[in-house]
Amino acid sequence: MLLYIHGFNSSPLSDKAVITAQYLAKHFPALSVIQPQLPTSAKAAMVLLCQIVESAKAKGEPLCYIGSSLGGYFASYLAEKYGGKAVLINPAVKPFELFDDFLGEQFNPYTNETYILKPQDKQDVAEFDTPVILNPDRFYVLLQTGDDVLDYRQALSKYHCCKMLLEAGGDHGFIGYENQLAEISQFLQLK
Repeated sequence: MLLYIHGFNSSPLSDKAVITAQYLAKHFPALSVIQPQLPTSAKAAMVLLCQIVESAKAKGEPLCYIGSSLGGYFASYLAEKYGGKAVLINPAVKPFELFDDFLGEQFNPYTNETYILKPQDKQDVAEFDTPVILNPDRFYVLLQTGDDVLDYRQALSKYHCCKMLLEAGGDHGFIGYENQLAEISQFLQLK
């Protein structure tokens, strides 16, 4: 099973998610790919993600994750807790430190959903922090220095012991992501 985890105010309809789904359908048609629309609450999102992973694990399926931004933060937690390999694209490292800037009304352009981000959400997302990576062999981290949303240096520091691709320039969406899918598939040992 491959679990694709989108970022904050995003969805399975984002460019990276669609490109990923199309690539995997073409090259790995037998692979079970799950791309859920996450609830706006971090706690509810993690409950959903854990249910998906636990179900796959109970069936004996190999676990793989691709997480973008906040999805990379969630993927780190899942890979450390349940095992499996994770590819993180411009991952959030300490999203709870950024939540103060987003408290209040939020709008997800993919789902047309308006919701309120509360101080409790900041505390909830902090519960899934993995301050130290205990299993660096599980991670492949893709960073671009031109990320206009997150400071790539936080991820560079946290995941320094993991397989990493660091590209100059780019942006938060990771320009040229589609060119990395063959290497991503190889790292995840997809069949």
